[in-house]
Amino acid sequence: MLISMPRRRIATAVASAVLGLGLLTGCGDDVSCGLDQCTVTIARETNASVEVLGVEAKFVSADDNTVTLDVAGEQIQLTKGQQAVDVGGLQVSLSSVTQDNIQIEVSR
Repeated sequence: MLISMPRRRIATAVASAVLGLGLLTGCGDDVSCGLDQCTVTIARETNASVEVLGVEAKFVSADDNTVTLDVAGEQIQLTKGQQAVDVGGLQVSLSSVTQDNIQIEVSR
C-alpha cells in the first residue's frame, strides 16, 4: 500500500520532531541546545557540573585559556581556539573562560 504525499510529509515531520527531542534530552538551565549541538555554561567552582546529551561534565580547574573537565569519567583539557576533543561519544570544545564560569560547545 502506498502512503499519500500529505501523510508522508506528516510522518517525516513527526520523525524529525522526535529526533530533535531526543537530542535535547538532558538540556537544562545551564544548557542551550539546537538540533546538533549544545552550548553549556559551567560555574568555575569546585564540583560544579551539568548533564548534557546524557553525559555529565564536571569542572576541575581553569586558567585564562585552558580548562580541565571530567567528561563521562575522563579528564580532558580544552584550550580556547583548539579543535573539539572526542570524549564519551561527544565532541567538546571551549568557547570562553571568565572569572565566574566557562562555556563549552558539545555535539554528537
